[in-house]
Amino acid sequence: MFSLKCKNRKYCFSLLLVLSICFSAWSQEQKLSLEDARKAALAYSHDIKNGNLRLQQAEASKKAALSNYFPTVQALGTAMYNFNNFISAIPILLPEDIDKVYLATAVATEVVYAGGKVRTGNKLTDIQVYVNTIRADQSIDSVLLNTEQKYWQLVQLQEQQKVVSVSKAYLDELLQQQEDLLAAGLIAKNQLLQVKVKRSELLLQKSKLSNMRKLALLDLALYTGIPFDTLLIASDTIHHVAAPELKYQQPNLNLENNSNYQLLQKSVEASKLQTKMAKSDLYPQIAIGFSATKLGTFHQDLSTDIQPIAFGTVSIPISNWWGSTKQEIKQRELQESIAENNLKNVEDRLKVGIMQSWYNLEDAFKQIEYAQENVAFAEENLKVQRDNYNSGLNNLTDLLDAQRTKQEAATALVTAYANFEIMEMTYLFRTDQLEQ
Repeated sequence: MFSLKCKNRKYCFSLLLVLSICFSAWSQEQKLSLEDARKAALAYSHDIKNGNLRLQQAEASKKAALSNYFPTVQALGTAMYNFNNFISAIPILLPEDIDKVYLATAVATEVVYAGGKVRTGNKLTDIQVYVNTIRADQSIDSVLLNTEQKYWQLVQLQEQQKVVSVSKAYLDELLQQQEDLLAAGLIAKNQLLQVKVKRSELLLQKSKLSNMRKLALLDLALYTGIPFDTLLIASDTIHHVAAPELKYQQPNLNLENNSNYQLLQKSVEASKLQTKMAKSDLYPQIAIGFSATKLGTFHQDLSTDIQPIAFGTVSIPISNWWGSTKQEIKQRELQESIAENNLKNVEDRLKVGIMQSWYNLEDAFKQIEYAQENVAFAEENLKVQRDNYNSGLNNLTDLLDAQRTKQEAATALVTAYANFEIMEMTYLFRTDQLEQ
């Protein structure tokens, strides 16, 4: 404790006012919009970063496969020393022994035909790049969906806190009325206790909601990389929403542009190419090449000229026609059939999932309409019960029940709005309509 002595009261009052405003600004709540949360999540997400890294890996693999179209060039140098001499000295012709020689060779080889393995391998890498491109986009959609779900969960809890605050204000006012009536000897003490019990239950609910909101905020902050602060609040509130049929057309069950369906199509295509790759081991392999060789000694001026040689090779894998390669090809053909069956099965599930998300969205909108009606009924009922109670036509229990019903209806409306937002994002996610 401290005291401030000031002869000029007007000055002291101004100083305190300024300090109060500064403190209020310092402790002011910080608002977080949905768009800010989306941007932060896209910049922070490790899933998106990994998706981009996998795409880079696929592009590197494609460049590596392209190199198979070019010749393979090798250079070889060999030096040899013989303790007993390769060639002993020959009078007049060879004055010294030859015990050290070298061999230098350069070879370039180009595969002319390998059963289509090179071309097939490059097609597989093209598919790998395409698939990882789709998955990178899907990781962005997934992050946006999760961010929206976490954000609207936070909004839902904030709106529920507002409902509880309204109920608390109502019970506080009712409690004050009961205390006045009890002091006047117009009611029994148990009626005052009834209101206190309801108020205590409400305070407990308020405390739980506060902790749940902090937990939801922490979840959102950790997912988006936003610094956690209990003063941070979602800026969005409950607002009017349009009926789904007014915003979107009926779901299109043509899956040609559906990313999950495209991945399955590429899976079938890749399986066929892998079968073709396995069959290439049954065909002859033809290669041509060119080499240049030079042989010489270290101490004597004896060496050959560079000897250019052109050559061609043909390799016929005869044993592959009945060995393990044949069984490997059979396995690949069976895997190809499995991939085609999976495409048909998942195609049906994707269509069902799209329609399910559409019906869920319609149901969520109906839930809002019914919740709005229930709130109107509950508010009217509470008003009637309060008037009747003040007139002595009903008891306190009926009034408290009406107040609880009104609170439950308001909470249900908040839940309905948040659920609609989540169902809408889920529908857009399943139909690849999320805006990135």
